[in-house]
Amino acid sequence: MAELTNIEIEKQREYIQKMRLVNEVRKTAPKAFVETYGCAQNENDSERICGMLFDMGYEFCDDVKDADLVIYNTCAVRENAELRVFGNLGALKHLKAKKSSLIIGVCGCMVQQGHIAEQIKKKYKHVDMVFGTHALVRLPQLLWEAMENGRAFDIHSSDGEIFEGITTKREKLPLAKIPIMYGCNNFCTYCIVPYVRGRERSRTMESVLKEVREVAELGYKEVMLLGQNVNSYGKDLDCGTSFAKLLTEVCKVDGIERVRFMTSHPKDISDELIEVMAENDKICKQLHLPVQCGSDRILKKMNRSYTREKYLDIVKKVREKMPDIVLTTDIIVGFPGETNEDFEETMSILREVEYDMIFSFIYSKRKGTPAAEMEDCLSPEEKHKNFERMVEFQNVISKKKNDAYLGKCEKVLVEGPSKNNPEFLSGRTDGGKIVNFQGKDTLVGEIVTVKITEVKTWSLIGEIID
Repeated sequence: MAELTNIEIEKQREYIQKMRLVNEVRKTAPKAFVETYGCAQNENDSERICGMLFDMGYEFCDDVKDADLVIYNTCAVRENAELRVFGNLGALKHLKAKKSSLIIGVCGCMVQQGHIAEQIKKKYKHVDMVFGTHALVRLPQLLWEAMENGRAFDIHSSDGEIFEGITTKREKLPLAKIPIMYGCNNFCTYCIVPYVRGRERSRTMESVLKEVREVAELGYKEVMLLGQNVNSYGKDLDCGTSFAKLLTEVCKVDGIERVRFMTSHPKDISDELIEVMAENDKICKQLHLPVQCGSDRILKKMNRSYTREKYLDIVKKVREKMPDIVLTTDIIVGFPGETNEDFEETMSILREVEYDMIFSFIYSKRKGTPAAEMEDCLSPEEKHKNFERMVEFQNVISKKKNDAYLGKCEKVLVEGPSKNNPEFLSGRTDGGKIVNFQGKDTLVGEIVTVKITEVKTWSLIGEIID
């Protein structure tokens, strides 16, 4: 593991300055449209993309038709996300025909796959830039090369670089996403992430804490620590640190009132982490713990490295220490070889654990992963039937969990206007429950006490009482 050298960082700063000088000559500042697909890690990458673009003199727009530069930051986890990107790229061909100066770029996990990058290169000749996850820092140089030479491609692989010192243009208060590590070592047989993001590389604790202090000074009250598997943080640093120790230090930063993290892999969660979560009031009592399947046979085929019994033992420990913990999970339905009997094992684990919410998906084949070559058992119709049955079953549990909040008073960190009703404000409880309520815009970024007056399956409605 190594951080980018000063020479590499300085080189990109030179290209930022060159691009800025070009843009300053224009009568009006060029506009950039950046769209993100996928996980919170991708969202953080887009914040750094926007930070570099801002330094280069770009302004930002919400309509692709107004843009001088379009960048799609892509996801490779599910096929639907890839299809949406290809559909949008096809539509941009007509836009570029009308606006020849438009620059189009595609980056992220999807294009880190060589066959996808080649497909874009051959079939979407109106795309000017393609760069993978490891080339993110080279955006200023690639943009310059695309303007000078017509096209620029960089999907090189590297497991050793940590991107420090890149300007970040963050989302509005109060939540700041902060990566603590990159990549993954687990190689679940269905997952493309280790192939497109490389092996695990932890940032130093000093680098993480420096960024946490910076966002605290900017007024952010909540941080979300990001990693494909945060529980293995520090193992590659060989200095005795751990994720539990990092959490403890982050909580000491003045101004930070809430700390969240994702994602936790069950095989690496430690008793030390559970203790630290339980003892520290700043750490939100919310845990996303992906189970993926309730069948030991399928878990082994997935290479998840834990059994159903081991997983349930973790849940028991967590709830003994934090009875009010909000538990969420990921579940894949229709993994190759899964039978209806295996699916019933998943249903039984939903029944036993009673998650507050699940994020569920029908298995999506990813080229290059071992699961893509495995034989299937169930028909697509059977998979969809099982999926719909599971969602309906979980909805009842989620509503039951939310019903327990009726009449209670909850501390809510106000995030902004509600997405569904702009006349309401929206925020989250310590456990991550969405609460909508009436209030003034000046409350954004503040923690208020809200009494829950109405309950829905996915959200709560209340009124401020202080």
